[in-house]
Amino acid sequence: MPLVVRLRPAGALAVCGFLLVLSGCSGHDEQGDALTVTVSRGNCGTGWKTPHSGPQTVQVSNVGTVTTEVDLIDPRTGGVYAEVEGLAPNTSRPMQLNLGRATYAFRCLAEDTDGVTGPEIRVTDGPPPLAPAVLPVTRQDLSGAVAEYRAYVTGGLTTLAGEVATLVRTLRGGELAASRSAWLTTHLAYERLGAAYDTFGDFADQIDGMPDGLVAGVKDPGFVGLRRVEYGLWHGQTPASLVPVANQLGTAVAGLREDFPKEQTDPNDLPLRAHEIMENALQFELTGQADQGSGTGLATLGANLDGTQAVLHALAPLMSKRYSGWPQVATWVATTRNLVAKGHRPDGSWVAPTALDTQTRTRLNAAVSQLVEVLAPIAAIGDVRRTS
Repeated sequence: MPLVVRLRPAGALAVCGFLLVLSGCSGHDEQGDALTVTVSRGNCGTGWKTPHSGPQTVQVSNVGTVTTEVDLIDPRTGGVYAEVEGLAPNTSRPMQLNLGRATYAFRCLAEDTDGVTGPEIRVTDGPPPLAPAVLPVTRQDLSGAVAEYRAYVTGGLTTLAGEVATLVRTLRGGELAASRSAWLTTHLAYERLGAAYDTFGDFADQIDGMPDGLVAGVKDPGFVGLRRVEYGLWHGQTPASLVPVANQLGTAVAGLREDFPKEQTDPNDLPLRAHEIMENALQFELTGQADQGSGTGLATLGANLDGTQAVLHALAPLMSKRYSGWPQVATWVATTRNLVAKGHRPDGSWVAPTALDTQTRTRLNAAVSQLVEVLAPIAAIGDVRRTS
């Protein structure tokens, strides 16, 4: 699957991905028999002889005095095949490649210095590349997507505030079934906000925090918000006793609505969350780890799909031109939705993920896992990069 090879600075975990043109990466600094090319301020890719097609390793060595990012690019388009991030002075890192028949060049982006592109090198043997280089995404490129998504979240927060008010009224009425229904509607309204949670800061835990890590667990005073209401409603506590918790929830939502317009959304968050929303759903909802008694993990998974699709809609103008696997995303979103629907009973209630029959559970786990896989390249392709 297309994904830019990224080599992180020494001491960080190397995150390996794959373009169909280039594959593999390594966090080791072993020289082996690799061809070494040198970079420095004003110099980029010295020593790279005409390579052959197929798998090979290029050892990138920074002989300069400043930290440098080194990209292997298509010089015609500026698209990136592979990169080494944060290459410190007097440091070498390997770039493991699988080259196709094409023209390549190194582009070096030293700190506090304009970018420099090295000489073009053409591979004349072997088959052509299986996929094009990925065009870099800039902060400006993402500005429209971020604005669209923030507008979506702003509208979602208004909906959430209204649902919280309904939940408070229902709890005061004391009817358990109605309170459970109102809780689920409110919780799903929050879960649809998806990619914005990192922007929410402390409000996230106040609204939807888990008891994990709290000294007294579910009995800890710090366990508040939607999950605390869920726990109470499905563990024998009366709706009326949960009104103070719901009031506190309403205060947190009001605070978030007031604060959100003043908060900045990192452009990198949007492509990253396109993957992480479903990754979290796989880890916490399908396993039942997040469940506090309602058994509505599949409903939450459906809301997570809504949030993911809102992110994808905002990113579509960028990703549809850069990601060859983009059509697969819609296919696996639809497949996952169809399987989630199998857990929705005719009376409106939900089958808990852990109570699904074995065949449906297996198919759903596989579908979500595959969806996470096809979403993963979006985070790397959409990562903001310098181009000059």
